[in-house]
Amino acid sequence: MGYVGNQAVQGYSSIPAKQDLTGATGTSLTLTHPVSSAESIDLFINNVRQEPTTAYSVGGTTVTLTGTVSATDDIYVVYNALALQTTVPPDGSITSAKLDPNLVLGGGSFLGDSGGGTADIFRVHEAELNTDVTVVANTNALCAGPLTVATGVTVTVNGNLVIA
Repeated sequence: MGYVGNQAVQGYSSIPAKQDLTGATGTSLTLTHPVSSAESIDLFINNVRQEPTTAYSVGGTTVTLTGTVSATDDIYVVYNALALQTTVPPDGSITSAKLDPNLVLGGGSFLGDSGGGTADIFRVHEAELNTDVTVVANTNALCAGPLTVATGVTVTVNGNLVIA
């Protein structure tokens, strides 16, 4: 069968099979997979589907019931969708190879021996400040002058500012 559109980079995820919760007691159930809302699951107690947000609410892996279940109740969950999982890369794991070569950090540019690398000597920036700036306490700021501050722009210095 043909495929229309961009090819999937990572394949498709699947919804897990139903989860049997028979034997649970009280007003709380624990899911094996986190979900984002009550509508993300179908909850059945003694083969009767429960109404989402009326009979139960969901927060992550915890289902909170408005009633009480006993160990003899037949309870199961059918997953409709799973919560979106995000991953935070570990500190120090992003290399320069993963960054756009045109990425600009803080504006300006660097010039010198290597044409844009770490051995560059000169930092080049604009001669006129066009946005409000605050140098917060316990920080240092340095600017090579002369510097012109545009009309209506405010420079607040609570730390240290040197214009050389």
